[in-house]
Amino acid sequence: MILNMREKVLLAVLLTVGSAAALPDPCYPNPCGVHTQCFTTAGRPVCSCLPGYHGNPLTSCQRGECADNTECPSNRACRDNQCIDPCAGQCGVNANCEVRNHVPVCSCPHNYKGDPFTSCRRVDPQELCNPSPCGPNTECTVINNVPTCSCLPGYRGSCGAGATCDVVNHRPVCRCPENYLGDPYVSCRAECVTSGDCISSRQVCLRNKCVDPCKGVCGINANCRIRDGTTAVCSCPKDMTGDPFVRCRPFEKRDLCTPNPCGTNAQCTPGYDRSGKDRPVCTCPPGYIGNALVSCTRGECQYDSDCPSSQVCDSNYRCTNPCSNQCGSGAECRVVNHVAVCSCPPNTSGDALVSCYPVSRAAPRARYYNYYYRK
Repeated sequence: MILNMREKVLLAVLLTVGSAAALPDPCYPNPCGVHTQCFTTAGRPVCSCLPGYHGNPLTSCQRGECADNTECPSNRACRDNQCIDPCAGQCGVNANCEVRNHVPVCSCPHNYKGDPFTSCRRVDPQELCNPSPCGPNTECTVINNVPTCSCLPGYRGSCGAGATCDVVNHRPVCRCPENYLGDPYVSCRAECVTSGDCISSRQVCLRNKCVDPCKGVCGINANCRIRDGTTAVCSCPKDMTGDPFVRCRPFEKRDLCTPNPCGTNAQCTPGYDRSGKDRPVCTCPPGYIGNALVSCTRGECQYDSDCPSSQVCDSNYRCTNPCSNQCGSGAECRVVNHVAVCSCPPNTSGDALVSCYPVSRAAPRARYYNYYYRK
């Protein structure tokens, strides 16, 4: 029989779909170890430890010391499921490191300056007056490692170091600049230079002022932690979900499928794993075949009407001959409108679904029956 081009393309598609449907699931039975999960990649099983577990996924994974920072003391951070000191290798030469709420905070020690993430160097006492913290027509002198201001010869004044002087009703009024603390008639100092100068562990130094980066940032029921010293990071607590910048709510089973973790065209429904824990279950929808974790493709048919009248749509969504192994020994089978019809041939008798046997010519004419078999 010679096929035209359209028939060849159709045949190739049918063969491809048939081959895909026959492929076994590489993850069944599960080839991975205890406390693992199996995914299929390029037709091969890939094993990985469950979240919060570590080890060899081919044999067994063990529960780690922690899953996130909330399970560690505030001076430790969760890395690779272990509570460790996050200061290791984070700060520069001569810098101090202090852990605040699981985050390393670097600062230069007293009488040191520089970038605490690179290097801190000892301050030359004379540098305390360069630039000068004093006001106009003054001079700065370092006394006991403290910059001291005094008026130049021929001048007089009443404000302390770092203060500003305003004239109000013909009288001088001393004030500390914004974000500065102290007695303006003695000395004004910045509220902070580094985050280490702030009293609260949740505060950081921004523009010489101690502020809480988490204040008013996160949503209802959300957690907030500080990253990189200044950045507020919002997250929902364990067993909760939602938008951490708006509201976190208790986790529900329907959240297992949002977003859909299944493959292309696959359906997701909440279910349970072998240990009874909640997990998403991926399945191909009716009329589709394939690995639901990777991709589902439409089958050759979904209903008998999608096939020629001489075929039926089987459970693998393929058009097949319904007569295959349906009738009894010696019986004939023909397909009528997708239905297999079994009958005994002429000169035979019996149950067409069981066996047909020859009838003796001397014997009276026997009846034979048609049986309709719906696959």
